[in-house]
Amino acid sequence: MDDDDVLRGVGPRLRQLRLEREATLGDLAEETGISVSTLSRLEAGQRKPTLELLLPLARAHRVALDELVDAPETGDPRIRSKPVVRHGRTFISLTRRPGGLQSYKILMPIEDEPSPVLRTHEGYEWLYVLSGRVRLILGTRDLTLGPGEVVEFDTRTPHWLGNPGPTVTEVLAIFGPQGERMHVRS
Repeated sequence: MDDDDVLRGVGPRLRQLRLEREATLGDLAEETGISVSTLSRLEAGQRKPTLELLLPLARAHRVALDELVDAPETGDPRIRSKPVVRHGRTFISLTRRPGGLQSYKILMPIEDEPSPVLRTHEGYEWLYVLSGRVRLILGTRDLTLGPGEVVEFDTRTPHWLGNPGPTVTEVLAIFGPQGERMHVRS
């Protein structure tokens, strides 16, 4: 595959990623600062992709730059995501594709709050406790989960998650932003 073939493939990949995220060109323009007309021409193959355009697009779509340009595989199948710390918790993404179900390994420090604030949002969540303990308040229920236990719930139900200790907790989490449910087979 020569360079021209690689560049011709960028537009269709950009369009596919945008559609998978159910984003409009306007949404993407607002997120990246790239005009709608430029984005449209990129997707149609009428504009040559440059690094200045591809970097913000890769960030917006949450994919590696080499995935946008279909770089040859290195032979190493490992996902190399950088941990992100939010609200004291460390999130390690295990999913490479944007949109749809997203999976994470989460490290939760001890954080048992005397008066937890329950929150709601769109989506569905599935958690598997690898080690430690998780306190889950889900509506009127107050549960403590240990290693090997699984919970799934609609995130429109008021909820709060915390680590009651005595050690750091590790969980695998799958989030379905559109309300997809996990289906576990035994």
